Amino acid sequence: MKSPVSHDHPATDTGAKPHLFHFVLLPHFSHLSLISAIETLQNANLVADRKLYDWMLCGTKEQAVRSSTGCDVEVDIALKDVAAARDIVVVSGEHVFELDTFDLEVSLGRLARGNVRVTGLGTGAILMAQAGLMEDATAAIHSWYRVGFKETYPGVELSRQTHVSESLRCSSSGGVSAIDLFLDFIEQAHGADFASSVAECMCYTPLRQIQKSVDTSIPNSLTVPNRTVSRVIAAMEKQIEEPVSPAVLADQAGISRRQIERLFKKYLGTTPKQHYRKIRLREAYRLLIQSSQPIIDVALATGFETPSHFSRCFKAEFGETPYQLRNRKRTD
Repeated sequence: MKSPVSHDHPATDTGAKPHLFHFVLLPHFSHLSLISAIETLQNANLVADRKLYDWMLCGTKEQAVRSSTGCDVEVDIALKDVAAARDIVVVSGEHVFELDTFDLEVSLGRLARGNVRVTGLGTGAILMAQAGLMEDATAAIHSWYRVGFKETYPGVELSRQTHVSESLRCSSSGGVSAIDLFLDFIEQAHGADFASSVAECMCYTPLRQIQKSVDTSIPNSLTVPNRTVSRVIAAMEKQIEEPVSPAVLADQAGISRRQIERLFKKYLGTTPKQHYRKIRLREAYRLLIQSSQPIIDVALATGFETPSHFSRCFKAEFGETPYQLRNRKRTD
């Protein structure tokens, strides 16, 4: 089948054996994470018009594994029967702390040596940490699990991004972030132009830009384990264009300003004002990527009164000005 996407930089290593990924499925694994990863590899094969990548589905036992959607997925082989691996991907989901991981840890201890990359999808990084594979590594974890992960594995650095794709210990925070992770893997192997062609083939190019603005260390109103803080964040998310003061937010929540400051420090490690600014800046990033609105209009739409103040805050948060982001978007 011919590739539907033309590209001037075909994948390298013509004639080489397909790069093989061993996906290890744990009970209640994230089906979306698995499909996102495999579809990205399959689209790379489609764009290249040959089989760059192959994969095998593994379980801790040679039997079907039930996914997060209730589907029983047949595996190709039990992990204990894999003689050697080059790329191991651990896929798990919500019930990660209830799993019996002894067989997994034994197999990973045997296989994950030397130049073997191990990746966690969904909550896979938690299992990697349990197996002792995350020493001196950085993990990407969904915001629901960040607090517990920090308490259990204080020596493992947590990334603020949706995925970590460098080094031999990689991870994604769940869902479609697996697409971004595997696009990075493809870019590392075959170059940025080829990875961009794969993203285009998947109609994912605009979303890939937006994903870069996501900060998993910034909880939203649904992920904070304190109802008062959650209500205040929900109010912030509804009042982007005309932000209100922390005092007004505190009054709306029925507490004092000092109380709201203490709660934000306890649960988020920041102040209400700083958190509010991050929410507005991320909305600005999305508007700059998704629309052609003038930058001054984006600034006003996200509660910044002057372009200069907006530009300073934006650069401090993202490392580039709104003008630089717009220029980069045009050339991508």
